Amino acid sequence: MIVRLRFKSRRRIPRDLPKNQRLALAGASLLTPFSIMAAALGVWRLASDMGASGQFGIEEGLFSHWQIWIPVSVVLQGAAMALNRYGLRQPDRARAVTASAG
Repeated sequence: MIVRLRFKSRRRIPRDLPKNQRLALAGASLLTPFSIMAAALGVWRLASDMGASGQFGIEEGLFSHWQIWIPVSVVLQGAAMALNRYGLRQPDRARAVTASAG
């Protein structure tokens, strides 16, 4: 008996992209979950300061403040967006061919 599993096709990274654009897309996909984690820690710390949640896990030091976690999450998401923009742009060769054809 042969069992075949069919998965939905995903948006694949094109193979004709330069290597650094593929790495940019991979990095962007990893930065977004880290950004969400940092935002969650910031909200948790803020709620802990207001008495709406339990004790925050980091008691002292730089990372015990919500004022650090929220901007870190914003910076990480901004970097992910910039890497996505760079990774999804067309290579220079394709742009030159398109410009000369038009």
